[in-house]
Amino acid sequence: MDAKDEVKQRISIEDVISEYVQLKRAGRNYKGLSPFTAEKTPSFVVSPDKQIWHDFSSSRGGDVFSFVMEVEGLDFKGALELLARKAGVDLEQYRGAKQGGGPNKKRLHEVLEAAAHFYQVQFSKNSTALDYVFKKRQFTKQTALDWRLGYAPNNGTALLDYLKAKQFTTTEIKQAGLTAERRGGLGDMFRGRLMIPLQDPQGAVIGFTARILTDDKNAPKYINTPATPLYDKSRHVYGLHHAKESIRKSNFVVIAEGNLDVIASHQAGVKQVVATAGTALTEPHLKALSRFTGDIRLSFDADRAGIAATERAVPIASKVKVNLSIISIPAGKDPDELIKQNPDLWTAVVGQNQYALDWLLERYQSELDVTTAEGKRRFSDVLLPVVRALDDEVEKDHYLNRIAEIIGVSRQALDQKFARSGTAQEAPRQKRIKNMPAPTDKQVLEQHRLQDRFLTLILLQPTLRDRLQVVTADMVTTEPASKLITILQENPAFSGQPDELAKVQSIAEYVKILSLLYEELYQGLDTTELGYEADRLQLRLIEQYVKRQKQHLVEQLQDADSATTETLLAKANELDALLRINRRSV
Repeated sequence: MDAKDEVKQRISIEDVISEYVQLKRAGRNYKGLSPFTAEKTPSFVVSPDKQIWHDFSSSRGGDVFSFVMEVEGLDFKGALELLARKAGVDLEQYRGAKQGGGPNKKRLHEVLEAAAHFYQVQFSKNSTALDYVFKKRQFTKQTALDWRLGYAPNNGTALLDYLKAKQFTTTEIKQAGLTAERRGGLGDMFRGRLMIPLQDPQGAVIGFTARILTDDKNAPKYINTPATPLYDKSRHVYGLHHAKESIRKSNFVVIAEGNLDVIASHQAGVKQVVATAGTALTEPHLKALSRFTGDIRLSFDADRAGIAATERAVPIASKVKVNLSIISIPAGKDPDELIKQNPDLWTAVVGQNQYALDWLLERYQSELDVTTAEGKRRFSDVLLPVVRALDDEVEKDHYLNRIAEIIGVSRQALDQKFARSGTAQEAPRQKRIKNMPAPTDKQVLEQHRLQDRFLTLILLQPTLRDRLQVVTADMVTTEPASKLITILQENPAFSGQPDELAKVQSIAEYVKILSLLYEELYQGLDTTELGYEADRLQLRLIEQYVKRQKQHLVEQLQDADSATTETLLAKANELDALLRINRRSV
C-alpha cells in the first residue's frame, strides 16, 4: 500500500467534499449543487461506496484527489500533502521507507501474516484453546479456519523466536505490536490466549485481539494490539472483510459488541455483522460503514452502558448522515447466547430494529418517573442535548414535540429550556473554491455527456455491445472513452469479473464513474428502454462525429487541388451514407 492508497483508506470522500459542497444523502449516494457551475438543481453526486464524484452539469468527475486538485488549484503532490494532513498519515514514513528508514509497511504486513500462521499452528496443538472454541463456543472447524483463530503459547518468547528465525528484525516485530518489554527483557505481547486476527477490509492482518482462556480475575479478559502504523482501533471495523458483500446485498449492517459475537453470527448465516474491537463507536467507524450502507443497527445491551453508548452514537450518526437504530436482545443474553439457543431467534431480532432516539425515549421512560417534577427535569436534561445534535430541523421539531408530550409540559416551556441550554451548533461554513475552472465549451460538454452515457450502457449492459460494430474509438473525444471502446471491441464478453479487471486498470476511475452514471440515470429501466436509449445516443454520437469530420473537410477543401478535392468529397459522401444508414435503423 502506498501513501495515496492509505490516505484513500483513512479518509471519506464525502467528508472532504462536504467542506466545499453542501451534501445531502440520496439513497446510497450524496447530492449537492455543482461547485463548478451556477446550477439551481443538484446534479453533483458523490459515491461513498465507489469513492468517486461526478458533476453532471460539467461532466467532471474523479476521486478525492482530483476534486482537491480542481477546487484548490493544486498539483497531485499538493493534494496528497493536504489530504494526508486531514487523514493523519505521515508521508515521511513512505519517503523514509524508500531511503531505508521508518516503518516499512510491506514488511509489517508480512510479519503479522507470519504471526497469524504461527498462532494457527499452535491452536491446532492446544487442547484448552480447542475445547474453548469447539465445545464452549460451538464454532465449527471451518469457522475457525475462515476467521484464522489461533493460540499464543505461554512460554514467553515463542513467537519472537519464530519470527527471528524467519529473518524478521526485532524492530519490525516490535513495530507490528507483537512484543512487550518485561522484567526479563523483550518478550511476546500475547501469552496463553486465544488469538483473533484483526484484518483490514481487504483481509490483510493488521493486529490481534487476544482472549484469556483461564479464570484469572486479575488479568483483563481481552488485550488488543497497541496502536501501530497499520492498526488504529478508532478506525478499524472488525469483520468488515467478511461482511461487506452481505452488507451491500442486504443494505444494512449490525454492529455487535464483541468479536466472537460477530463470528457466531456469521456462522449462523447472518453475515452483515461487524464490531468495533476494544473501543467505543467513533465517527471513522460509521464513515467506513456508510460507504456500504446508510442503515446502521447497534446490538447493544439495554443497560446503563448500552444507553450511554447510544447517547454518544446518535450525534455521530447525525453528523455522518446515517440512519441509526437499535436491536434489542432479550434480557440477560448476548448474540452468541441467543444463537446457541436458536439461530432463528437472532435472525428475527436483527430484523426488529428501532430508531435510536425512539429507543432512548422508551428506556428513559421506563427508568424515570415522568409524572414528577424531578423526573420531567431529568428526562429533558438527558434527551435535549441528544435532540440538539440532530442535523435535520424537521426531525428535531418532531422529537421536541415527543418530549413535551411524554413529560406533560407545553412546547413553549420546553423550547425555553432548549434555548437556555445552548444554541445548536452552526453548520460548518463551506470553503471557498479557490480554483474555479473555466466554463467548458457547450459543444465539448455535450460531446462528453453523449459518449459517457452511451458507454455507460454499453459497459453495464453486455447485450447492447452490438452497437460497437458502428461506433469506433475515433468517434469519441477523450482518451479513457477511446480506450474503453477498444477494450470492449477486443473483449466483447467483458463482464467486470475480478479476473478481468486488469484489462481496465488504466481507466479504472473512468469505469467507476460510468458505473455511478448507470446508478443515477438508468437503474430500474427495462431492457427495451435501455435499448432505445442506446440507439438514440448512438445516433447522436454519430451525428456529432459526422459534423466534426465535415467541418474538418471544409477546412481542408480551401487549399486542396482537384485530385485531393475529389478524395475529400468522397469522404464526405461516406459520412453522409453512414448517417443515413443509422437514422434508418433507429
